[in-house]
Amino acid sequence: MAWIALFIAGLLETGWAAGLKSLSGGFRLGIVVATAAMMLASLGALYWSMRSLPLGVAYPIWTGIGSVGSVVVGITVFKQDIGIFGIAGVACLVIGIFLVGLETH
Repeated sequence: MAWIALFIAGLLETGWAAGLKSLSGGFRLGIVVATAAMMLASLGALYWSMRSLPLGVAYPIWTGIGSVGSVVVGITVFKQDIGIFGIAGVACLVIGIFLVGLETH
């Protein structure tokens, strides 16, 4: 269950990062509230997962999911361009997340 909470926390981190980006186009109260709610929910899910997962596993995976998710959202939603180095960087992040996750087994 801690792994599910950690995955959800990472997805919520991606959501609040995207919320912050959308606010760069102008202040909208609904987006501010949604972004703040996702921040709190993400931290809550991270806290819950850390009750049974080690810090050195949970935190890097949380930030890794948020990072990879933010790149995907940046490309798909915000039409960000990505080149070969960006793709290689994301691949390294995914491999790193997988390797850190192996530390719990």
